[in-house]
Amino acid sequence: MQCTHTKNMPTFLRDRLLEGRFRALWDRCVLPGRKSDPTALWREISTRYAETHRVYHDKRHLAHCLDELDLASGHVRNRDAVEMAIWFHDIINDPGNDDNEGRSAALFRHLADGVLDRRFIETVVELVLITCHCAAPDDPDKQFICDIDLASFGCPWESFLKDSEDVRAEYPGSEKEYVRGKKKFLDSLLDRPRIFVTDFFFDRYENQARSNIHRLLDIMGRSAPADLASP
Repeated sequence: MQCTHTKNMPTFLRDRLLEGRFRALWDRCVLPGRKSDPTALWREISTRYAETHRVYHDKRHLAHCLDELDLASGHVRNRDAVEMAIWFHDIINDPGNDDNEGRSAALFRHLADGVLDRRFIETVVELVLITCHCAAPDDPDKQFICDIDLASFGCPWESFLKDSEDVRAEYPGSEKEYVRGKKKFLDSLLDRPRIFVTDFFFDRYENQARSNIHRLLDIMGRSAPADLASP
């Protein structure tokens, strides 16, 4: 199964598409009569996702998640809330910090306060928080955003391996610490009855994701960390 490709567009074209998409979403969600500056908001998002330490969690990941949302659009209940959560779920990316999702949700709440509907804000906050993948999502839209965030696990092996290398490049700790944490997370995914909770993403990516994870764990178990890039 091929993954979507907006993330691989030329940077200038991808960024123009992303900006137009975000501005349209924000304008749809602004309460009548409330003043807002989507240009300033886009600048905030664009600047944060272009931080120099980001190698995986950058605009390419954002574009990939939005493409996956488009594929599943007919199955999502509150599309605007899920899309808004995608835009903000990684807006704070402090490598090594275990509360990036909480801080991302707090920043969204701050930016949206008094401009967007209060219940909509809280829905988006809950969707952002669930992307820590610390608990089983108990709501269909939460299930979809979690599956969307993990969709790259179901990409072809070469793409999945490149993503794994990019995630490693963001991590500030030692190789030993990284490998230990990575194995723990990958094992936790394999221990689930399903990596992808929704039928839509299960049917699309489950088999490839499990194959990718087993293959990566095998390499991590028998090779030096520097050998991860070997085919």
